[in-house]
Amino acid sequence: GGTANLTCRVDQNDNTSLQWSNPAQQTLYFDDKKALRDNRIELVRASWHELSISVSDVSLSDEGQYTCSLFTMPVKTSKAFLTVLGVPEKPQITGFTSPVMEGERMQLTCKTSGSKPAADIRWFKNDKEVKDVKYVKEEDSARKTFTVSSTLDFLADRSDDGAVVSCRVDHESLNSTPQIAMQVLEIHYTPLVKIISSNSWPEEGQSIILTCESKGKPVPEPVLWTKDGGELPDPERMVVNGRVLSISFLNKTDNGTYRCEAKNPIGRNSTEYVLIVHDVFNTLLPTTVIPSLTTATVTTNVALTASTTTSATATSIRDPNALAGQTGPDHALIGGIVAVVVFVTLCSIILLGRYLARHKGTYLTNEAKGAEDAPDADTAIINAEGSQVNAEEKKEYFI
Repeated sequence: GGTANLTCRVDQNDNTSLQWSNPAQQTLYFDDKKALRDNRIELVRASWHELSISVSDVSLSDEGQYTCSLFTMPVKTSKAFLTVLGVPEKPQITGFTSPVMEGERMQLTCKTSGSKPAADIRWFKNDKEVKDVKYVKEEDSARKTFTVSSTLDFLADRSDDGAVVSCRVDHESLNSTPQIAMQVLEIHYTPLVKIISSNSWPEEGQSIILTCESKGKPVPEPVLWTKDGGELPDPERMVVNGRVLSISFLNKTDNGTYRCEAKNPIGRNSTEYVLIVHDVFNTLLPTTVIPSLTTATVTTNVALTASTTTSATATSIRDPNALAGQTGPDHALIGGIVAVVVFVTLCSIILLGRYLARHKGTYLTNEAKGAEDAPDADTAIINAEGSQVNAEEKKEYFI
């Protein structure tokens, strides 16, 4: 298809004729006279020192040895070998049937003909060259050109879906512009399922959203949500919207295994999520009792007065993070009341002891002295009254 230029030059010529002949020894030009009727052959320049011709749209049949003759005695000749490159045809990829199921073996064949010398074939997948492919070179029947084929063999994978496989033909006749054939792969595969939770630490009273992500080809049908192998037990709190499962007001009965299942015409797949509802995290401040005869601080709102000189005061400190409406016994309140009662009792005992110690019981005992010597009772009494002044005062202490 290109143009070949043939030039014959003579340094010294004494008006001797020049001639070009083809491999079949047919005269093409004799000086400036055209000898062969071939419209592809044109005279470029003719003089005593040069004869140049051109052959356009060359073909493989034009390849061979061309001779330039200088008609002197004897005749002098010079030969030039014309090599014609066979341009490879545009490659074609065969063996692909759409769609291909995941796991099936694919064999793609790229073939090109008419190259001389034999062309080179390379495979690419998404612009990344694939190595270790089969390569077959066959010579054509005319033994002038070659047919080259290459086979790409691999197992279909879901990652190949949408990939562009290209076959590139390199040849010196293409002037660094290779010929390329491309094929877009379509792979069908079962769904890939994954559950994403909106709450990593669900607690009672909170809500949680479970999203089921499914990817497959063809696109999976709407997903199916189940709990512990059965239907969702509480449709009012467990709401399914497409691929999303929303559970409100969590409680311990929601604990269990939730399964999301997706399917398409190729198959089905599922994944599970284990939900554990935790108790509400509640932090209580520690109770502090101050040993004093006047006040004591505990976690309650009760204030008791034991006497006019001693009192017990209680202060309640609540957890600001405690949930509103929390039910159940208030252990802090009970503990505070018990502490106050014990404290008041101790204070009462101490005060009573101090009071009795300050107010001692005293009484006076008079004994009749000398009554043993009195002759009768009247005399003993008189003696006793007379001696009352000197009587000894006796005291008794009651503790």
